[in-house]
Amino acid sequence: MAASPICLSGDKAAIEDFISKRIVFVTNNSTKSRADYKKKLDSLGIPSNVDEIFGSAYSSAIYISRILRLEPPQNKVFVLGESGIETELASENIPYICGSDPSFRRDMTPADYAGLVSGEHLDPDVAVVLSGLDFHVNYLKLSHGFHYLQKAGMRFLATNTDSTLPSGGGLFPGAGSIGVPLINMTGRQPDVMGKPSQKMMDAIQGKFQLDREKTCMVGDRLDTDIRFGIEGGLGGTLAVLTGVSKKEDWEAEGAPVKPRFWANALGDLRG
Repeated sequence: MAASPICLSGDKAAIEDFISKRIVFVTNNSTKSRADYKKKLDSLGIPSNVDEIFGSAYSSAIYISRILRLEPPQNKVFVLGESGIETELASENIPYICGSDPSFRRDMTPADYAGLVSGEHLDPDVAVVLSGLDFHVNYLKLSHGFHYLQKAGMRFLATNTDSTLPSGGGLFPGAGSIGVPLINMTGRQPDVMGKPSQKMMDAIQGKFQLDREKTCMVGDRLDTDIRFGIEGGLGGTLAVLTGVSKKEDWEAEGAPVKPRFWANALGDLRG
């Protein structure tokens, strides 16, 4: 039975014992690039540099370029997502289509149906379908993704599988929900590049040379952040109550994921 999580809020001695000196910012939000997140952190007065930021869009680009090592020109990616993915793919010199392209933000036409069935509208250089959070998902994009995934050898990746995302004080569809139609249509499960996938953990450790036993994962979602740390064999996990998961979630009988520590808010660590 897992030990009860330790509350750090208001416990100065426990906070001092907990805090380490090195920080890596890990996010599943694929709509923003590392540079975008650097700007956001700057605006919040949080010191950082781009190399300390590791997002699911960047993780996907690294996996495609350095693990899959697809030979050009057949290394193009069909993107179901936003500009954050495009920026990170470009940083690794990976060509892509769809994404934020306005020509894909429209209704299907009879010519689209015919072109997809015949293959005329399919780019022969596409080798990967990458599904992320797409605020402009539509039938045209899903139809293209489906027909690409029918091709032999086509890789299917997802930036992350978060079912929801918090925004404006509530919850909205997350990247995991955007990709469900492709999973349902094809019967295939994508290789996931974001939390809690250990592909992301391995990539982070490879880049930062972390000592896992001395590393703690901090996050507000049990099924991604905290699970990511536990399955990654990190020395600790800290849940903060400012996002999706609540204290009742891990206190429930049979709760599958429990953090090692918890705090009401990240700001509590200032003592």
